[in-house]
Amino acid sequence: MLAQAEQSKPLLVGQSPRIRNVLRMVEKLGRCRWPVLLLGETGTGKEVVARSIHNVQAAGPFVTIDCSSLVGPLMESELFGHVKGAFTGAVKDKPGRLEAANGGTVFLDEIADLSPPLQAKFLRFVQEQSFERVGSGDIIHIDARIIAASNRDLMAEVTAHRFREDLFYRLSVFPVELPPLRDRMGDLGSLAQLFLSKFCPHKVSLSPEASALLHQHAWPGNVREVRNVIERASILMGSGREIRPEHIVI
Repeated sequence: MLAQAEQSKPLLVGQSPRIRNVLRMVEKLGRCRWPVLLLGETGTGKEVVARSIHNVQAAGPFVTIDCSSLVGPLMESELFGHVKGAFTGAVKDKPGRLEAANGGTVFLDEIADLSPPLQAKFLRFVQEQSFERVGSGDIIHIDARIIAASNRDLMAEVTAHRFREDLFYRLSVFPVELPPLRDRMGDLGSLAQLFLSKFCPHKVSLSPEASALLHQHAWPGNVREVRNVIERASILMGSGREIRPEHIVI
């Protein structure tokens, strides 16, 4: 789903109607600062879309926060930062990941994995663009575009009382659904060629038999799985000039 330009600007790849609609949304959303919610299965390219939105009018840093990694007693500190003496081991002030995104974009991947206490604290940030470091009563204001993503059905998470309804509606001002690869198989050839150009130092083609083999697969891992399969094929092919069925390991 992505190409890497010389300036490290991610591009979306595909001509199917659904991915063209995503491209149109990227251009529109890149010119506003409202929260964006990206929804789709694992491997559909949510971070690529987030970076593409940021790059429409690139300003400031692009900071990724993997919410599934925010576990344990230090998760609040990782997000909001802390001051010296806030807890055992806090030997100096430390800014959090949100503070690092000031002036740019913060991308919260797998937002559904935020714990309920962090959801409550993050809601305040979404509403007011302000927060307090752990152990401090001083309010910090920043300006950051918020893009969140999830591979879960967030409305179902709200119904099950695992995700705050008020936070869901704050984040889903502009929801964007990324289609699974099985619903846009016409883009598979372009994706395969894209990754071949990335992994092979010389021009390489897909044999008709290899292409047919790729099109028979359901691709549950979506674009990420295509990338992995093509990378393996390029290694197995060696110095050849054509990917054949025996190079495809799925």
